[in-house]
Amino acid sequence: MKKLLFIIMALGITITSCNKKEGTKNNPLLSEYNTPFNVPPFEDIKLEHFKPAFEEAMKQHKAEIEVILTNAEEPTFENTVEASFYAGELLGKVGTVFGTFNSVNISPEIQTLAQEMYPKLSAHSDEINLDPRYWERIKTVYTNKEKFSLNEEQSFLFENVYKGFIRSGADLSEDKKEILKEINQELSSLTLKFSQNVLAEVNDFKLIVESETDLTGLPKSSIQAAAEAASNDSIEGWVFTINKPSMIPFLQYADNRELRKEIYNAYVNQGNHDDEKDNKEILSKIINLRVKKAQLLGYESHAALRTENRMAQNPERVFDLLNKLWEGILPKVKEERAALQAMITKEGGKFMLEPHDWFYYTEKLRKEKYDLNEREVRPYFELENVRNGIFAVAKKLYGISFTAIDGIPVPHQETTVYEVKEADGSHIGVFFMDMHPRASKRGGAWCGSYQDHHFTKDGKEITPLVNNVCNFTRPSGDIPALLSVDEVETMFHEFGHGLNFLFLQSSYQAGNIATDFVELPSQIMEHWAFEPEVLKLYAMHYETGEVIPDELIEKLKSSANFNQGFEKTELLAASILDMKFHMLTEEDKNLDVMDFEKEYMNEIGLIPEIYSRYRPTYFRHIMGGYDAGYYSYTWANVLDYDAFGAFKETDIFDQATAKSFRDNVLAMNSIKDAMEIYVAFRGREPKIDALLKSLGIEN
Repeated sequence: MKKLLFIIMALGITITSCNKKEGTKNNPLLSEYNTPFNVPPFEDIKLEHFKPAFEEAMKQHKAEIEVILTNAEEPTFENTVEASFYAGELLGKVGTVFGTFNSVNISPEIQTLAQEMYPKLSAHSDEINLDPRYWERIKTVYTNKEKFSLNEEQSFLFENVYKGFIRSGADLSEDKKEILKEINQELSSLTLKFSQNVLAEVNDFKLIVESETDLTGLPKSSIQAAAEAASNDSIEGWVFTINKPSMIPFLQYADNRELRKEIYNAYVNQGNHDDEKDNKEILSKIINLRVKKAQLLGYESHAALRTENRMAQNPERVFDLLNKLWEGILPKVKEERAALQAMITKEGGKFMLEPHDWFYYTEKLRKEKYDLNEREVRPYFELENVRNGIFAVAKKLYGISFTAIDGIPVPHQETTVYEVKEADGSHIGVFFMDMHPRASKRGGAWCGSYQDHHFTKDGKEITPLVNNVCNFTRPSGDIPALLSVDEVETMFHEFGHGLNFLFLQSSYQAGNIATDFVELPSQIMEHWAFEPEVLKLYAMHYETGEVIPDELIEKLKSSANFNQGFEKTELLAASILDMKFHMLTEEDKNLDVMDFEKEYMNEIGLIPEIYSRYRPTYFRHIMGGYDAGYYSYTWANVLDYDAFGAFKETDIFDQATAKSFRDNVLAMNSIKDAMEIYVAFRGREPKIDALLKSLGIEN
């Protein structure tokens, strides 16, 4: 069931009209791949292959489930639950490639197909999961589960399958099931449309600078990249976009305040223009439908439904954590605001600090306090060097190696591929990396897999195919891709997710990762990024080859918590806003999401110089699985600071600690209870102390 849900969430590709018979004949999606490591044959797959492949895959999946449901034998774990894990293999393969194309090779045709396929896949899922025969078999097996001698993984997965059926509406009356199906199909269309609108906003906005005097303050690399962007669009001058590698340096360094305001306002008002790309009404409908669905299923709110199977267990525990941190961080961000305003006044500015000023004056203050700005650091963070550093950290921790390989099918020509091996040379998996923004690629950074570790029905081990996707600063002219501090941290973050996929020892493609635990493997990796010992491994000046000097390392260390008030405040504001939206217990047909945001942010005391990290109309996380779950990054912060403490107590490359983390957490994540695997690693439940200390908040 989880496998099908993933397919629906990951979707997005195209269709051209084609005869079904022609679409299935010689369709690479319906054939054995016969590629190295069983990688999808991306280059052979055409848009017209998807619709017939989906139709055939759904047909096969339905037939496989029908065999299970009509089995005359008494329902058992093997003939019902385990059999369902093996069903739908083709649908999983098609859905994975479909989702990949709709993330990194987006086109209008792909988006059209996504709008067509989302409701169909939602209906297919509901037809199977709401079949009363299926639920009766699951209930029978659950009632008799003690008879089946289930191992620990099977017991954990089955418990989640059983509860998942209930949360999916299997125990509803037939009339309520029909209502639920309608809700699910409408939600699938609306959430996709929301994300498509955001992508259109990002691609459509261009800040065109015609005068060279308006570029003062900007680093050479930003100016050169903007010139190339303009040239690519046959525009005279320089073009800046709201893709972060373009926008953030502009906000940090451009002296022209009005232009900083223009680009920042475009970013914070994505989806909020009362035009065909407007997301206000779409989000309002989504929130109301989620309220309706939650209450149909017997929950007070969507947040109660979503947190039930996470570590938090309920919304109240989430708010306990968020409110504690919010109260501790607000005084700090107000101190930061005062310091920035003082700098404006000292420079003779006759204006009050506004949101579009924060980045610019933060960089000035960083330079004044620590004699440091990002332009000094970037030359040491050339992308290839950072990549090599990440691989070196993995080798020192786990003994594994990453070797570049050619001749592997890739979803886009910019993708690089690596074979991952154990210290003894045995194969672990394949790792893909796609690092730069483009118009056909959605924003942000993420990690997924084309194939999870599992065993086939006949016992053959299948190794993982893991995919890291980011949107980092591009090379421009003779300047290679030089990363910001934030981009380096993000690269380590996504690599942590990648290690989790590579090391996971699941028997089935049916794991159940608690959303508020899933960020632990990624966020703990961030702790290595700027350790002095690690910086010496990868931070080398791209022109001279000089290893980053101790003086610069000390500046990085001294300024590590600089601007933490801003960073934590905007993150917590988004987390709290997400929860507040999804704590609604009644439908509100007149819900204005922007008024809701404004009133609630005022209520909790968000200072007007800062916006929530994601405002309602471009909050894509809550379209893709982090609804009532954006708090997970903060929840996992407690875990990652506490877990990294285990390394700091010994050595950051301590082999025994690394082995324990790999064996107990990374290998078991999604196939055992999250708290159990954490305790197995740390020897106790997590403590918040290390996180609070890092923020300077008293416990």
